[in-house]
Amino acid sequence: MRLRLESRDMCEWSGLADLLESFRLQIARGESGKISPFLLLAMSGVSASEQRGCSELWMKDRQAASAADRDALAFTFSAAARAKIRIGYLSCDFHEHATALLLVEMFEAHDRARFELFAYSYGADDGKPMRPRLKAAFDHFIDIEALSNIDAARAIHADEIDILVDLKGFTMHTRTAILLFGPAPVQVNFLGYPGTLGESLCDYIITDPFLTPAASARDYSESFAYLPHTYQPHGRRALIGTAPTRTQAGLPEDGFVFCCFNQAYKITPEMFDIWCRLLIEVPGSVLWLLKNDKAEGNLKNEALWRGVTPDRLIFAKDLPQIEHLGRLQLADLVLDTLPYNAHTTASDALWAGVPLVTCAGDTFPSRVAGSILRAIGLGELVAADLDGYFNVAHELAIDPESLAKINAKLAANRLTTPLFDIEAYTRDIEGLYETMWRRYSGGEAPASIGAVPAPD
Repeated sequence: MRLRLESRDMCEWSGLADLLESFRLQIARGESGKISPFLLLAMSGVSASEQRGCSELWMKDRQAASAADRDALAFTFSAAARAKIRIGYLSCDFHEHATALLLVEMFEAHDRARFELFAYSYGADDGKPMRPRLKAAFDHFIDIEALSNIDAARAIHADEIDILVDLKGFTMHTRTAILLFGPAPVQVNFLGYPGTLGESLCDYIITDPFLTPAASARDYSESFAYLPHTYQPHGRRALIGTAPTRTQAGLPEDGFVFCCFNQAYKITPEMFDIWCRLLIEVPGSVLWLLKNDKAEGNLKNEALWRGVTPDRLIFAKDLPQIEHLGRLQLADLVLDTLPYNAHTTASDALWAGVPLVTCAGDTFPSRVAGSILRAIGLGELVAADLDGYFNVAHELAIDPESLAKINAKLAANRLTTPLFDIEAYTRDIEGLYETMWRRYSGGEAPASIGAVPAPD
């Protein structure tokens, strides 16, 4: 499995079709624990139903192995009313990390008169300012890194958490297996993993009507908890550094700058085909990518085979967030990936004032950027297919007037639409938490809650 992940991170695309067929056969045969669900998210042609099947197989043996301990623990809960609902957030990313950057202002905006906030952290303190800021945002910040999964579950249960919100899913360094022991009466899948976790982990998944239309419910083990606009939080206090010059950023002085700062494993040969077509049809343009020493050579070779000289690809080094946002302002247009869209990188681009073109697929990760764009009133940048994606990007690149109109609309909408309204977002998610708790306290089973989506 590690070799497969490394191949994707290197943009080594040979044998992808055979690999996908192998995965599908393993899922069809019910081979548990063979394929990481995270790996499937970025593979073209994988359905949401297959993603669910993979998640359930991934957890099957783990569920069986934990069953005796879960039965021995036999956690019980009280539904008695108290002054505040206790919300526990579980993650290893309570430091300078994309998840924390998205969530910190939401944590700070929580209504402390109605909610008591607990952080359960199993990640290291990186010594950066985000860590103390996060600690200050919670009523209780509990380090469970040294605890076993069972002991962590005991600690969460002892704190009488009402709603436990997992922020990791099946991403790197996860300890989502803590949820197998059922330490809280209501458990929620939110933000970190764009898909279902399979049965016996979470009661709800935080989503929105565009991400998961009602008709997709069969592809998720969790009930939908719908936010009205977008599932992704993003505040208004993220500082944007001063834009460097093009020369300082390693860009040519002239020419259109296409940009994609998504991780390399999200780049597929189908998307790279389109990007190279754009470079060919927009003379003097360049493609600005996030630096990845393992992928750079392969991408340059892939570009050359598609008729694009390697010097048209520019690689940007990693920078602190403030400087990164400042640098982003040099891009003319962000190109999204499919089937695994930009997440934090999408809202960061829009916050920095740079438009984004995406193509919406049929799975959660393939609809995230579309959800974000719709929440800022730029639904016209969400293409229904790859031909449409190319056409929108091409028009914006060759028609300065069209691009100027989009930029003006983005500037006007930036602080007047729901995307960056973190106060309203927080009230909306708190409403979901209260509904979850009311249903549990009333003896009702989990069911879809929140905004009722119109047919998509």
